[in-house]
Amino acid sequence: MRRREFIAGAAATAVWPLAAIAQRSSAMRRIAVVGALAPDDVETVPRSAAFEQTLAALGWAKGGTIAIDYHWIANDPALAQKTAVEVVALSPDVLLASSNIVIEQLSKATRTIPIVMVQVVDPVGSGYVESMARPGGNITASRNSSTASLVSGSIF
Repeated sequence: MRRREFIAGAAATAVWPLAAIAQRSSAMRRIAVVGALAPDDVETVPRSAAFEQTLAALGWAKGGTIAIDYHWIANDPALAQKTAVEVVALSPDVLLASSNIVIEQLSKATRTIPIVMVQVVDPVGSGYVESMARPGGNITASRNSSTASLVSGSIF
């Protein structure tokens, strides 16, 4: 469980800048999570719970200060494309995306909504970001001394 908690914390810190926004506005913020897993995958519920618990520890309460919409694509490229278009149309404040399948479609669907990526193989080589230090554009990832853990065991 400690691995899941660490990973959830790392991903939550990537969304932490929303805390500054929350201090300026009482409006509920919306996070759209697009995960590569299937909705009935045994890891879906614990990973979502860990993510929500970490956000709550940072002062973000689901249903209070934030709304979280989960979308699962079951590693289906066609579903990823359809979901990306639908999610972007909802205009969330930030997108949390896992896997190359998901990030590829989201990067095509929006250039303005911030995207935090996890579990993406070679984001620089794939052309999603210019570099990990200075990603450019609207896509970023949490990067610290435990990036290998974040990428290999991601929350989504």
